[in-house]
Amino acid sequence: MFDTVDEAGLVDRIAALERAKCAAAAEQAVLTARLDTARREREAAAGVPAAKRGKGLASEIALARHDSPNRGGRHLGFARALVNEMPHTLAALRAGLLSEWRATVIVRESACLSVEDRRVLDARMCAHQASLEGKGDKRIEADAKAIAYELDPHAVLDRAVRAETERTVWVRPAPDAMTYVTALLPMPQGVAVYAALRREADTCGDGRPRGQVMADTLVERVTGRPAEVPVPVAVDLVISDETLLGGDQAPARVPGYGPIPAAVACHLVNRAADDDRSQATLRRLYRHPDSGALIAMESRARAFPKGLARFIAVRDDTCRTPYCDAPIRHTDHAVDHAAGGPTTALNGRGNCAACNYDKQAPGWHVSTHHDPDGTHHSDVITPTGARHHSTAPPLPGRPTHRRSIVEVAFADHLAWRNAA
Repeated sequence: MFDTVDEAGLVDRIAALERAKCAAAAEQAVLTARLDTARREREAAAGVPAAKRGKGLASEIALARHDSPNRGGRHLGFARALVNEMPHTLAALRAGLLSEWRATVIVRESACLSVEDRRVLDARMCAHQASLEGKGDKRIEADAKAIAYELDPHAVLDRAVRAETERTVWVRPAPDAMTYVTALLPMPQGVAVYAALRREADTCGDGRPRGQVMADTLVERVTGRPAEVPVPVAVDLVISDETLLGGDQAPARVPGYGPIPAAVACHLVNRAADDDRSQATLRRLYRHPDSGALIAMESRARAFPKGLARFIAVRDDTCRTPYCDAPIRHTDHAVDHAAGGPTTALNGRGNCAACNYDKQAPGWHVSTHHDPDGTHHSDVITPTGARHHSTAPPLPGRPTHRRSIVEVAFADHLAWRNAA
């Protein structure tokens, strides 16, 4: 027989910890807003132009929270609104009656309103905290939207029109060598796309599950090719020679996606080579057998040549700022070229655009170094002196004690250069 007293105590402890999490989120918001004010006041006193005050602060907050720079910007905007304009929502969060996400939803839905209207929405939503009991995410969102539309329907409609300009498509890894392809579309277009795929699934009748029919139809209509035919694109495949040639089972890596099983990687290589219907190409790169690091390259040019930039992008996989998983958009000099930083793989870092621009703010310092085994490291120091570290991802695999094909070739290349 279960001890119901102990179970009740466990439930109470879980509830208490949830309230503590909400209170901690409120305290983080207060401290973030205070840091924002202090930084801007200090920079104003130092004569920094108003447009440049607070540059890089969102990324600094993201690093402190072990989060991506994109979310750092959201945390900063959330804190400003919550602390400066929405005291009732802040109080409800501190009391544990709102989670951080539900408070974020209220702030987000009020973002298009004037400060005065936002304060009205804040009071109507959260001044009476008992009214928040039992409301889930969708109910909170619906109530906030309804009040925002009642207060300023034109602002809500204007935001909806502007939102159409943010339509986009992105991809992210899924388990088992699959991917999620997500499209952000205006509501009529999104509904029309989904309805068309459902119609095709309803009328197909070839025995495939409807989900597979919808997925295959999407691929066929976007690429113009049958779903089973390879698409003519180049895929970077980082693979060890032991896996490709020796039957080893160490995984390979596709930059921007992540590790894939050895059997899948070899299948991709063979499929690209054997299938005459496909113009797909695979760039095969080889890891150091001990560390998994890729071999270095260098250039005397100020801008990174295309081959070296591609090498750095494959080595780093995603933005090298800690906790940022954004795709690489810029190949950046860790030590600026103007300050004598060389255009080399060692001094090069793959960055997203936002992180590259944030690095230019006063007080930020970036450095890089190699281990003896070739592993590439990068350190970021923020204006407050906090240090954060990242390491380029190695190709997953088991260490060996023999030199890889590329390691031998690189050693010969170094010997030739030294002799020259």
